[in-house]
Amino acid sequence: MPEISLRAGGEAGDGIASIGDAFSRSFSRMGLHVFGLNAYQSVIRGGHVWFQARTSSERPYSQGDGADLLYCLNRETFDVHAPALRPGATVIYDPERLQIADSELPVGTRALPLPTMELARKYTTQPILQNAVGLGAAAFISGIPLDVLHGVLTDSFGKKAGDILQWNLRASTDGYEYAGRHASISERAVHRAGPPKLLMTGNQAIALGAAAAGCKFLAQYPMTPATSIMHWLAAHAQELGIVVKQAEDELAAIHMAIGASYGGVRAMTATSGGGFSLMVEALGMAGMTEVPLVVVESQRAGPSTGLPTKTEQGDLNLMLGAGQGDFPRAILAPSNPAEAYRATIDAFRLAEDWQIPVIVASDLHLSESIATVDREEVPTDVPIPSLLTVPSGTMEYRRYAYTASGVSPRALPGQPGLQYVTGSDEHDAQGHLISDVKSGIPVWIAERTRMMDKRMRKLAGVTAASRAPVFEGPPDAALTFVAWGSTVGAVRDALPLLAAQGHSTNLLYFPTVFPLDAVATRAAMAKTKKTLLVEGNFTGQFGRLLRAETGIHLANTLFKYDGEPFYPHELVARAREVLTDG
Repeated sequence: MPEISLRAGGEAGDGIASIGDAFSRSFSRMGLHVFGLNAYQSVIRGGHVWFQARTSSERPYSQGDGADLLYCLNRETFDVHAPALRPGATVIYDPERLQIADSELPVGTRALPLPTMELARKYTTQPILQNAVGLGAAAFISGIPLDVLHGVLTDSFGKKAGDILQWNLRASTDGYEYAGRHASISERAVHRAGPPKLLMTGNQAIALGAAAAGCKFLAQYPMTPATSIMHWLAAHAQELGIVVKQAEDELAAIHMAIGASYGGVRAMTATSGGGFSLMVEALGMAGMTEVPLVVVESQRAGPSTGLPTKTEQGDLNLMLGAGQGDFPRAILAPSNPAEAYRATIDAFRLAEDWQIPVIVASDLHLSESIATVDREEVPTDVPIPSLLTVPSGTMEYRRYAYTASGVSPRALPGQPGLQYVTGSDEHDAQGHLISDVKSGIPVWIAERTRMMDKRMRKLAGVTAASRAPVFEGPPDAALTFVAWGSTVGAVRDALPLLAAQGHSTNLLYFPTVFPLDAVATRAAMAKTKKTLLVEGNFTGQFGRLLRAETGIHLANTLFKYDGEPFYPHELVARAREVLTDG
């Protein structure tokens, strides 16, 4: 599919994320699909950061391979990223900041020495304005009309005081016109393809999905890469009628969310692996008390502090085993922002219907990458059923009554005649504790067994109500990729690359990681020939779960744990190895 990828790099504080955002929004306003990767460090200033915006009339599912334009704000950017340049690519740099000899350029590429600082000084001594000059030049080369770029800049700077907006508009025009005189439009230049498309990060999609599902309370402690969920909901809290509470720590956050849900409010918390580690006992309390709860766990590279700004899928075992003892839970694993929106809505539905904690398993790559979404993929007319499952005045109300499904009638505090006891100890159908003076007595031993059986019966219903494994691609493929979460995007991009080389491959994707539908999974796996398990962790955590639940062992694997997302060429190379082996 025709596409162009623009890459900008520099130090933290150089405005690289803003450049990438401008690229992405410009393309989306041209009716094009976009995928943007934001790679940054754990410092406010310094260190190497970069952004890649990939666009096409067809949807890209990952950052892809290679770049067609490289905007270098320092020498390190050229040194690091020049090998990724494709033939016909252009390198933009300011000779006042760095030097690049023609002999250093990769074969088939060209350079545009652009006096960004000199042109910016016509308006201000603030060095950040040089980015507007660079944006203008990049817009000309990539095919972005100047009026589209100006619209993006106006939205970004229109409310700034003084002449900031006019400076940016004029500086970008200078860059655009300079490129028009000294460079040529890329052979991969894009054109308007239709009406503007929605553009959002995975975290923004999760926040939107929570709002659409009727969430009215978020308690969260800031932790990369989940923090922007709180930022977005706080910024829109008043218009959405949502209470957003920044808690003092993760323990407080999850307990606040459980308390809000217990009181009858759809509630959520969000964190990363380190914060989730602190939440595990409270997760068990939600399971024991059968209080609906949604937790977003956006994974980053561990263990411990690990790589706070890098991605990984290393927390699946933690999510599966969080909390002592056995209790039902669900783990949903979206692969892109559109799916993150749907998964969050599904999480609230499952949590409420089955009175369980539900975890939305994201990661840094999904949470902070940006992508276009079709409007029909984010419906806002989401049915929001009543929280109550029992009318007031019901005689002999038992909050934890034994039922065939495991789901007991739910009343809220304050409903007349429906008082009951709630505690984190084991209890009987009315909520009365059996842990203090009754445990070990035969009748209460049996009661404990009945209550455990009741809770765990929910898993059958949750399995039936969750999304089953999904096949994508030709049904009779010679090789099937098996993947979950954000790694699915690179697999989707690898399939047509392999097809172009004459290899028939498809994808088996698991939007629900737990409970795993063993029957549906075995049926799906029976249709495969060779398989390749793709995971962003060292031990193949999902593969181990798959084997435990179905007995199926996937011998061919591709695991990645360097903190970087998968790239399509890595999947193509490994798939070819598997296909030619035996």
